[in-house]
Amino acid sequence: MPYLLQDSKPRPAAHPGGARGAHSSGKGYEQLKQECLRRGVLFEDPDFPACNSSLFFSENPAIPFVWKRPGDIVKDPKFIVGGATRTDICQGDLGDCWLLAAIASLTLNEKTLARVVPLDQNFGPDYAGIFHFQFWQHNEWLDVVIDDRLPTFKGRLVFLHSAELNEFWSALLEKAYAKLNGSYESLKGGSTIEAMEDFTGGIGETYDVKEAPDNFYEILGKALKKCSMVGCSIDTSSAAESEARTPFGLVKGHAYSVTGIEEVSYRGRQVQLIRIRNPWGQVEWNGPWSDNSAEWRSVSPSEQRRLSQAARDDGEFWMKFEDFKVHFDKVEICNLTPDALEDSTAHKWEVAIHQGSWVRGATAGGCRNFLETFWTNPQIKLHLTEEDDGQEDCTFIAALMQKGRRKLKKLGAEMLTIGYSIYESPGTDGHLGKDFFRYHASKARSKTYINLREVSHRFKLPPGDYILIPTTFEPHQEADFCLRIFSEKKAITEDLDENVAIDLPEPLHPTPSPQETEEEKQFRALFEQISGKDLAISAEELEYVLNAVLKKTKNIQFKNLSLISCRNIISLMDTNGCGKLEFSDFKVFWEKLKKWISIFLRFDFDKSGSMSSYELRGALKAAGYQLNNYLLQLIVLRYSDEQFQIEFDDFLNCLIRLENASRVFQALSVKNKEFINLNIGE
Repeated sequence: MPYLLQDSKPRPAAHPGGARGAHSSGKGYEQLKQECLRRGVLFEDPDFPACNSSLFFSENPAIPFVWKRPGDIVKDPKFIVGGATRTDICQGDLGDCWLLAAIASLTLNEKTLARVVPLDQNFGPDYAGIFHFQFWQHNEWLDVVIDDRLPTFKGRLVFLHSAELNEFWSALLEKAYAKLNGSYESLKGGSTIEAMEDFTGGIGETYDVKEAPDNFYEILGKALKKCSMVGCSIDTSSAAESEARTPFGLVKGHAYSVTGIEEVSYRGRQVQLIRIRNPWGQVEWNGPWSDNSAEWRSVSPSEQRRLSQAARDDGEFWMKFEDFKVHFDKVEICNLTPDALEDSTAHKWEVAIHQGSWVRGATAGGCRNFLETFWTNPQIKLHLTEEDDGQEDCTFIAALMQKGRRKLKKLGAEMLTIGYSIYESPGTDGHLGKDFFRYHASKARSKTYINLREVSHRFKLPPGDYILIPTTFEPHQEADFCLRIFSEKKAITEDLDENVAIDLPEPLHPTPSPQETEEEKQFRALFEQISGKDLAISAEELEYVLNAVLKKTKNIQFKNLSLISCRNIISLMDTNGCGKLEFSDFKVFWEKLKKWISIFLRFDFDKSGSMSSYELRGALKAAGYQLNNYLLQLIVLRYSDEQFQIEFDDFLNCLIRLENASRVFQALSVKNKEFINLNIGE
């Protein structure tokens, strides 16, 4: 599938108040609801119909699901019963524990919850079978509308449900998120941080528990106090270990929520505890400080009430923080703002956002291991001008996100392995070439290349100019991406591939007849032989002339020029409008052609007669054309083959069309200047 860069200029961060309606009708939630109420019908969403394609894309359901509205499942359905709480999230038969862990964390922040789950929805008198939820997607808030038909089996919800059988906000939220991503099956497997970011537009950071800083307990406490969303999990060593239970009642490869962190007085000393929730709504830690452990007998009833401790099999449990560090491997924190958790001072963060694409054959160069193509990746310049307050360095977070991969699962797409490198800028403008990266090491880089939706890391670098290169690990892999730069002080970013410039030499003039070179004399004789006395040839005759001459030229391995190329040549060079090429115009073109052949041979590194499409940027620049990524991607899609190779005939056609386009552009520029001068004169 073609991925085309749309606009890579820095963009401001999105705000939820301006959520864009995402329904195919172009109508918003209120308009759709009022239409249903006027017509006396319940809403049925054509964008996400109640059928198998909304459930699964790789298989048919193993059991016959029946889509039912809440009123057909229970007598008195409610949107929310007694407030939206973490106990409203019980996992069904879908492997989306990562999503459920994020929803559980979402309930801990009323303001954030109300933004994602508008609370003025109900099954009351104005019920019309329609609900809506808001999600952040790649720097844009979307308002997702759904109908309330839910998949059931034997009268019970199949997927996410509440412990209260007549409460439906969590099941409807899961459906809206499934619609956003294409189907329920698309939600199988994921990282909790992914859903956390979609609920907040925040920035995620991941900690390896075994390598966490000494003040990790304080970091987690500060995160929860700031209403950050926190998840945790246990690594697996193989696929067979996924959701395997340990002797302590924990589940490997399973996403948990961190819902609290407290110190408790125990036998005269303070003990650090952490509260974890399993989205299954059951299966809990059975070690020290678990629900029925002996430790609680030594804690006063008032302390137990403060900690909301109760021996219920609800999936939530306390454990000693030291035990947590032994048994868990990864913690994911989604900060609603990226305030440093290591610092007690809140900062106002500046945000710059770039949208871009990796396009096969043009800008999908892979990581630094692939030097020949690495330099073709998109390049973003970062100006760090102000140190942090009281510091000598500049703090920023770079977060690289691949877009829409979950929705593309049904087409066979998987999460790509992504990362980025940061180089000190050499102080020159424009896209950096291969030799720069051959001789310069990176100044910083993402901690790892990994197949997650987003890779983010916090950096401290001295003030200066830097070049950030977002990449996939392997070359030739296509995806759209969103790069977010969060900085404590304003950091200026710019795309190095934005400018389009034309720098062509002055038009050549044919040599007067008495000074003809030996080469020109041979061409004249050939012209006279083919064309007659008018010395003008058609496209078919030009094809014969050029191919006859090129066959005799040394060091040229490429195939014959096509008739289409010769017609394009005449279109470019026909100064009299006769549809033929006169000898004087041919001489001018021949000088152009010799230059273009020289450029092509320079970039045909293996002398195969074709040029790698990744070298096209450099070849066009040598010919006088500086193109941005968008134009380059269009040209590669048009002229390269499946092996990302460009034949000389295609290279020639590309240059002819660019020169024709530049002439039109220059003519329009002249007319505009004349128009401006005319108006100024008046």
